[in-house]
Amino acid sequence: MRITGGNSANIEDRRGQRASRGVVLGGGGGLIGLIVALLFGTGVLGGGSGSGLGSSSNEPYVPSAEEEVLAKRADAVLNDVQLTWAAEFKKRGRQYQDAHLVFFTGSTDTGCGAGEAVMGPFYCPADTKAYIDLSFYKELQDRFKAPGDFAQAYVLAHEIGHHVQNLLGISEQKQREMQSSNKAGANAISVRQELQADCFAGVWGHYANERQLLDMGDFDEAMVAANAIGDDTLQRQAQGRVVPESFTHGSSEQRKRWFMQGFQNGRMEECDTYSARSL
Repeated sequence: MRITGGNSANIEDRRGQRASRGVVLGGGGGLIGLIVALLFGTGVLGGGSGSGLGSSSNEPYVPSAEEEVLAKRADAVLNDVQLTWAAEFKKRGRQYQDAHLVFFTGSTDTGCGAGEAVMGPFYCPADTKAYIDLSFYKELQDRFKAPGDFAQAYVLAHEIGHHVQNLLGISEQKQREMQSSNKAGANAISVRQELQADCFAGVWGHYANERQLLDMGDFDEAMVAANAIGDDTLQRQAQGRVVPESFTHGSSEQRKRWFMQGFQNGRMEECDTYSARSL
């Protein structure tokens, strides 16, 4: 992947700080979400009370050289993704508004409550910010066996996909539908929302590829990552069995299929997971 540059104005660096509230995040779309709790043995996204997180340390946070490389890469990818969406919105007579990306360590306050790194990257529609503890990229490589810079880029592009949904009013509409549905119905809506964010990530990948910013093997890195974080794969790892009715993000095959849909077509209109008869 040959994406350089960035726009530090859209980066908020909170590394070394801690969340002041103990309420676990609710309402933010994430790449992985609920099932990560099973793998790491912690509280679940949107459920119950948190762990009584304390205030920030007085000692300054000193990132490693490796982490700084990840931070600069994330900044560059964020900028490229948002320039792509600004162009796509302009084609349709709309105004794109940039999201901000927050780097944090451990936990942080958000407009959706207190978020924790163990939940993976997430987006909060209330404050239009995406959040990531950069240590997730090591988990992506080591625990999920999905290495590579384009796998990391897919993570961010997915979260900005949720931002696009938010700007288009999709997030608010689907949140209302989920609140008025039973658990199974809400899960089904959530799956379609997450798969659309995967497809939107693919749309960005399509244009990055057109601009010759991708290297051979980059697409495969995204496919490996999408496969690794499917609900069925994560459930099988966590509990040895798969419970489709509890899916919130989609199976591995679905996540790969919808990312590929966006990547091949490059049109956000091809990402209407809500009207699709089959996912």
